[in-house]
Amino acid sequence: MSTTYPTSSADERETAIEAAAQAVQRGGLVVLPTDTVYGIGADAFDHVAVQALLDAKGRGREMPPPVLISAATTLPALATGIQAYVEALTEAFWPGPLTLVCEQQPSLTWDLGETRGTVAVRMPDHEVALALLERTGPLAVSSANLSGLPPATEATAADGMLGEKVEVVLDAGASPGGEASTMLDVRLSQPRLLRRGALSVEAINEVIQPLGCTVIEDDDA
Repeated sequence: MSTTYPTSSADERETAIEAAAQAVQRGGLVVLPTDTVYGIGADAFDHVAVQALLDAKGRGREMPPPVLISAATTLPALATGIQAYVEALTEAFWPGPLTLVCEQQPSLTWDLGETRGTVAVRMPDHEVALALLERTGPLAVSSANLSGLPPATEATAADGMLGEKVEVVLDAGASPGGEASTMLDVRLSQPRLLRRGALSVEAINEVIQPLGCTVIEDDDA
């Protein structure tokens, strides 16, 4: 059964972040706010915890969770073969609603599911999420909902769907965004749109077109 922690004041936030960090270190699951929707998170390097996350959502290993980080400087530790335009993207849009699918570092020992050697990485623009990530390191985080249901934009909604599976719920009020992040495959010389989201393709192109790049848009993205 989960415990919900408010995060309105500095003291509340410190108590909440510490409780969530300890839960993650024990291999538990937590619900955390982000700038898009609420997420359910686990230690990205704890394969048992990641599998528990997928099980809690009713999600298969063929849909591995993205990894959230607290600083763009962490990306090279998780990804290899980073294209030159990626730095421009992270400078412009991180923290923010942009998820980048990269080639993962072969030395990593984690098991996020059937990733086919890739990792999806994002730095969220939410102070509670970033404070937690600074203490825990990279977290595997998926939207806080049962598979097939709408993502939770309130802590109470996330708790209602996942409360029996998580240890800690961090309540920071309504999600400021409410729309999922835009997702790009950045493994090749031109980024490819995998999912439309809160960040527009036009905004992305404004940043990368001076570098000779344009987002490749598939009809079904």
